Amino acid sequence: MELESLGRKSFLVIGRVGMDLTPTPINTRTVDASQMMVAIGGSSANIAVGLCRLGCKAALLTCVSDDSVGWYCLNQLDHYGVDRRHVRAIKGESRTSLAVYETRIEDHQSVIYRNNAADFQMTIADVEAVDYAAYGAMITTGTVFAAEPSRSAAFRAFDLARAAGLPIVFDVDYRPYSWPSAQVAQEVLSRAADLSDVIVGNDEEFGFMAGDIAKGQDKARALIASGASLVVYKRGPEGSIAFADGQEITTGIFPADAVKPTGAGDSFMAGMMTALAEARGLPEAIQRGSACASIVVARPGCAPAMPTTAELEDFLATHDCTQRH
Repeated sequence: MELESLGRKSFLVIGRVGMDLTPTPINTRTVDASQMMVAIGGSSANIAVGLCRLGCKAALLTCVSDDSVGWYCLNQLDHYGVDRRHVRAIKGESRTSLAVYETRIEDHQSVIYRNNAADFQMTIADVEAVDYAAYGAMITTGTVFAAEPSRSAAFRAFDLARAAGLPIVFDVDYRPYSWPSAQVAQEVLSRAADLSDVIVGNDEEFGFMAGDIAKGQDKARALIASGASLVVYKRGPEGSIAFADGQEITTGIFPADAVKPTGAGDSFMAGMMTALAEARGLPEAIQRGSACASIVVARPGCAPAMPTTAELEDFLATHDCTQRH
């Protein structure tokens, strides 16, 4: 894999940060809630927090509303050590996203408010103001492509990152509710994947890009054949398959006492990319990403649940990865 610049351990992460509200205590339904935990969330912010907690540097590029919710998110990015110099607060009617989700597995409810979302107001001027040479890689999630002007801005960031020699890391992260139609999502996400060096997604997301859930692995292999350095095909409880350097590496999962289904993919990305930045081998990187995912689903919250390096090492010392070969 031609990913040497990852060794800088400094990442530019593009995409949303939002406010999460979670009924407490654990297993409380939203309909029964009398109190809630407040934290930041949003896939890109979660990834950035995860990277920082594992010893990397991460800067977030997005927009928030210039109000108390947006200010809360800015303060929390500071709290977690995420560089937010590229987070622009905007006035007007756009609002920072809000998510209300439960810390429970059975009949889990997540309700996400993204009408006129502030992060979709990221512009070409925002991405052109970044010094891409200051980073070792750029990470983005599929949500940034769901609406304009964010879509065009994100593709412009791809061009600028490529010109600066940065690997482009793409988490497909398909959220149907953010898109005008499935056809648009399929076309745009496939275009972004074709332009990326590292592509991470689950079986449904690769199948979606391929136009047939049964053709997901074929899509992953096609991306490698067309020039990607690494494609990670996640299969839920079946583990994952990593395609790289002519190899297909199958890795299992770490069983977890999950209290919620959210945040696993973001933590997986942070753990895997940190391990690659530390020049660990690909099987170990996937394993560490899987461990991070298991840690996060066993804790309330998303950003607050991201493990530190010490917590990750302790987990690896006391847990076994299943179905690994």
